[in-house]
Amino acid sequence: MSQTVTTEPEVSLGFTEEQMMLKELCAQIAREKILPVRAHYDETGEFPWDVVKVMADSDIYGVYIPEAYGGFGGGVLEMCIATEELSKVCGGIALAFAASALGAYPILLFGNDEQKKKYLPEIAAGTKLAAFGLTEANAGSDAGAVETRAELDGDEYVLNGTKQWITNGGEAETYTVIARTKKGAGIRGISAFIVEKGTPGFDFGKKEDKMGIRGSATRELIFQDVRVPKENLLGREGMGFMVAMRTFDKSRPGVAAQALGIAQGAFDEAVKYARHREQFGQPVASFQGLQFMLADMATQIEAARALVYASARMVDAGVKDIGKISAMAKVFASDVAMKVTTDAVQVLGGYGYMKEYPVEKMMRDAKITQIYEGTNQIQRSIIASSIIKESAAKEKRGE
Repeated sequence: MSQTVTTEPEVSLGFTEEQMMLKELCAQIAREKILPVRAHYDETGEFPWDVVKVMADSDIYGVYIPEAYGGFGGGVLEMCIATEELSKVCGGIALAFAASALGAYPILLFGNDEQKKKYLPEIAAGTKLAAFGLTEANAGSDAGAVETRAELDGDEYVLNGTKQWITNGGEAETYTVIARTKKGAGIRGISAFIVEKGTPGFDFGKKEDKMGIRGSATRELIFQDVRVPKENLLGREGMGFMVAMRTFDKSRPGVAAQALGIAQGAFDEAVKYARHREQFGQPVASFQGLQFMLADMATQIEAARALVYASARMVDAGVKDIGKISAMAKVFASDVAMKVTTDAVQVLGGYGYMKEYPVEKMMRDAKITQIYEGTNQIQRSIIASSIIKESAAKEKRGE
């Protein structure tokens, strides 16, 4: 880290001294650099390059990338710590960091050494952002339905098709793109490629005008006879669906951390307001009905935090089947974020509905965490499927 801060040890989360330094550094960036501009970026929808530069100069982008490729050797846990702290102030601006991790994880997981050496150091330095291109008009929850084509022509693949709702779209330099290399083969006919911004035929469509996370770029990726070297294939042909699913297993705790941060930020605003707002001659925080709301909000947040960091540690420990716990963290934390931010608006009453106060923005930002990287309905299907398989396996073993 290029900056150091001191803090009291946070025993409940079991963070190391270095992780606590990361936590405090990100909190400092959020307070000093993001807080003064979050309303501006929410209003304009511009991309926060000034904040990106601060995060890059502070070495935030490399926390989850191995030292061999220019990073600091951390993992999903460090990525979650940074994402939570940044999201406490602005979930949209935090995505400039978190979405770059989503784009980098396919390379971390499936890239060969040459690919990692070529692309990861610049991502770790924050000089080039990454993005992940999977979603299409007919391939959302059904990730295996991608129609973007990649046809081998000599030593190159030729890509044609359109991706939509791609976070960091147009701003990132390095894209992991999922495309179909074999017709009629279902998920086995899908492959993953690294595509660089500026490649002839690779262009960007409309920038979406969103309800929330407005400080984050969300755009179409358009491929028209885009020629990509064979060397940019991740893994082997037919591994694209696996690349996407294993990437999500790694990245979903990050979405959960974003949701957690948004919830914590909204809760902090609600408590502060309740302490100072007076009605009937006393602070509204003295009324039992509101106290119970705050107690429930705090309990839900702490439960989400425990699950988020438990899932991150399991991923980093190399637990084999992490799909269930990653899905649990994502679905629970995002549901908590939506509940807590809605309740925060209620605590502030009419003021909560006004843009002068940040909780209405936090409620808008929270909603997307229930939708992207797999809707919460899909997450529940993943969890249930895993539970059923585990039960059948135990029965077969006679347990």
